[in-house]
Amino acid sequence: MSHSSSSQAAEAVSVFSPLTLPNGTQLDNRFAKAAMEENMAAPGHLPGQALFSLYDTWADSGCGMLLTGNVMVDCRAMTGPGGVALEVDTPLEPFKQWARSAKKGGAKLWMQINHPGRQVYASMGGKALSPSDVPLDLGKHSNLFPQPAPMTAEEIDDVIDRFAVTARRAIEAGFDGVQIHAAHGYLLSQFLSPLTNKRDDQWGGDIQGRSRLLMEVVRRVKSVLPATAAVSVKINSADFQRGGFEPEDAQQVIVQLETLGVDLVEVSGGSYESPAMQGRTADGRSLAREAYFLEFAKAIAASTSMPVMTTGGIKRLAIAQQVIAEGVDMVGMGTALAFNPHLPKSWKTETEVVADIPEVTWSDKTMAALATMAIVRRQLQRMGKGKLPKSNSSPLWTMILDRIRLMQLTKQYRARYPEV
Repeated sequence: MSHSSSSQAAEAVSVFSPLTLPNGTQLDNRFAKAAMEENMAAPGHLPGQALFSLYDTWADSGCGMLLTGNVMVDCRAMTGPGGVALEVDTPLEPFKQWARSAKKGGAKLWMQINHPGRQVYASMGGKALSPSDVPLDLGKHSNLFPQPAPMTAEEIDDVIDRFAVTARRAIEAGFDGVQIHAAHGYLLSQFLSPLTNKRDDQWGGDIQGRSRLLMEVVRRVKSVLPATAAVSVKINSADFQRGGFEPEDAQQVIVQLETLGVDLVEVSGGSYESPAMQGRTADGRSLAREAYFLEFAKAIAASTSMPVMTTGGIKRLAIAQQVIAEGVDMVGMGTALAFNPHLPKSWKTETEVVADIPEVTWSDKTMAALATMAIVRRQLQRMGKGKLPKSNSSPLWTMILDRIRLMQLTKQYRARYPEV
């Protein structure tokens, strides 16, 4: 039965209504704290006091579910310094403490698990893997990223194993579920996109071949988890680059994910080359000013019984309610909760509250995207120190401070892993 004809009519459902997932998990409401990369790990890529304090704040957000920032399946392939990694021999106690902090308000907690593929900074060293040898094209900033090497069969098997190990250990640590990151130009997204996947073996070619790695990862993850653990996938609605992954491809991938028993799919879009998740595209397609990917999510929700979530630019209750009214099940919010960490709770009594999200409108889109991420990270760091967010941060000064901090963290990373 399609979403739109389900017995629970969309118009009767509020953003504050509970949601039962296919695996039986009940979420208290339709709000999710979406993933934002924190870069706040303690030494050894472990969660520490800064992350405990941050998630302690979000535990009281009023969200029915909290998603962590991406946790790496391989500490030698990080999206950035200061990231968290969970591998086969990683100490589990810090992750248990992280789960306790985040879940104390009653929200379910999912760990987003990821491999960056070619989107690893050259300064970090490490493994720059990709389906093919297509480097990132960021114009004059392209040298920030290394030339990737096409993955071998052994490397593909290793990545599948790593996703399963990280997922199993997340549940052991007390997390309620995992979200497999197959969006935003990271490794699984690179396999899905014809722009980056030029392979002519079983892992490339048509959409069946390009989606094979994601399906294998989902199968393996589900095989090592208890039935009570939620398994979610984050997928691009499109790459927003000419010749890339398109909504028609996304629809075909969704059909396959539904047959595998995935509990929720989050619809997003873009990559480092086309930061649609920040509201900007490389192919000229325009996005809504809020709820960027609602039209795509709505179409997907109408064609699947699997719960669908959309994230991107939502900062007002009226827009959140519109998402639900359009037949989408969950409202993901990231940046809004960096500036107002208790937004859903506030909306119960003050329906007109709007999250104050600064906009960086520099003409250099790469620099504007980096400045935007730096401003968001600054708020997360403030909350990690027990302070309130501050919405009037200078984009330029914040980016300079962020670059200095990331350089120091990169130096520490290179000292820890001199061989990478």
